[in-house]
Amino acid sequence: DRCPTGVVREDAFKELYFQMFPKGASSSKYPHYVFNNLDKENTGVINFEDFITLLSRLSRGSLNDRLKWIFSLYDLNGDGCITRQEMTDVVQAVYDLMGKHTDAPVDEKTVAQKVESLFTTLDLNKDGVITLDEFTEACSQDSTIAYNIN
Repeated sequence: DRCPTGVVREDAFKELYFQMFPKGASSSKYPHYVFNNLDKENTGVINFEDFITLLSRLSRGSLNDRLKWIFSLYDLNGDGCITRQEMTDVVQAVYDLMGKHTDAPVDEKTVAQKVESLFTTLDLNKDGVITLDEFTEACSQDSTIAYNIN
């Protein structure tokens, strides 16, 4: 109903996203990151097929398919690795999306601790960036992460 042409622009996507997650702060950048991830060709729109493909991949895809998509969401500039800044930006956006409905107050220190914990787990060669191979290997080997993704 909201997208009769079968395509949606980012502003409408964000509006729909915040309706699905009403507790989140409307300033969260998370829907922006999801939109950009779906809009691979930078056309400024995503179509229904792209959206359904994503939903299918996330709900029925293999663990590896899901991990690849999650990695691409965190790899904001698309260069094949996740930096601490990219991880920080996405983690902050997730906390913003959750709004004030978190177990403990979220501040910069909380975000930094979460990012450091993720890097300790995922940056297998400790070079300061996380590659797709490191990400998929670490997540596949961590039973808690694999369980949560499945």
